[in-house]
Amino acid sequence: MKLKHPINLHKGLTFVVVSALMFFYENYSLPALIYLALHGTYGFLWLLKDLWYPDRQWEQPISFGYAVVVFGSLCLYWASPVILISQHIMPPDVVIFSSVLLNAWGVFFHFGSDAQKHFTLKHAPGLITEGFFGRNRNTNYLGEFLIYLSFALLAMHWLPLAVLGAFVSFVFIPNMLRKDKSLSRYPGFAAYRDSSGFILPKFW
Repeated sequence: MKLKHPINLHKGLTFVVVSALMFFYENYSLPALIYLALHGTYGFLWLLKDLWYPDRQWEQPISFGYAVVVFGSLCLYWASPVILISQHIMPPDVVIFSSVLLNAWGVFFHFGSDAQKHFTLKHAPGLITEGFFGRNRNTNYLGEFLIYLSFALLAMHWLPLAVLGAFVSFVFIPNMLRKDKSLSRYPGFAAYRDSSGFILPKFW
C-alpha cells in the first residue's frame, strides 16, 4: 500500500459523502449544492492529477495501520459539509462569492504549479525558479490552503478553520521546511530563497 491510496480514497469519496449528507438531511439548498460542486470537483481533479502527473512524495509505501490514520485525519476536512448541511447554514452572498473566488484561485495555483513541477523535473531536475515558482517556493501549498479555506468559510463555523489550522501547522509547514532543506543542496538556492516567498509571493 502506498501513501497515495488513503489520500485518493478520501478525495474520491468526498462527492459521495457530501451527496449522502444532502440526502440524509434533505438539504438541497444553493449553499449545499455549491459546496458539493466545489469540494466534489476538487476530489475528482485530484484523482486526475494523480493519474496524469503523480507526485512522488505520495508513492512511498506505508502500513495498513498508518493508512487508517491518514484516512481518518483527512476525514476531519468533512467537518465543513457536515456542519453546513446538517445545520442548514445559509451563508451571506458575500461569503459564497468569497468561497468561489478563493477556490478558483486555489485550484489554479495548486494544480497548475504541480503540473509545472512534475513535467519540469521529468526533463530537467533541479531548482525551478520561474513560472508558478518564480516568486513563491510553495505555490502548490498556497493553492491547497486557499481551496480548503473556501470550504471552511461556507460552513460559517470555527471548527473547519481549526482543522485547517492544524493541517497547516502539522503537515503543510513541516513539508515546506523539508522541501527547503532538500533544495538547499542545489547551487543558487540561497539567491532563490532571498527572491521568493515561503508561501506568499515576494515582489520586493
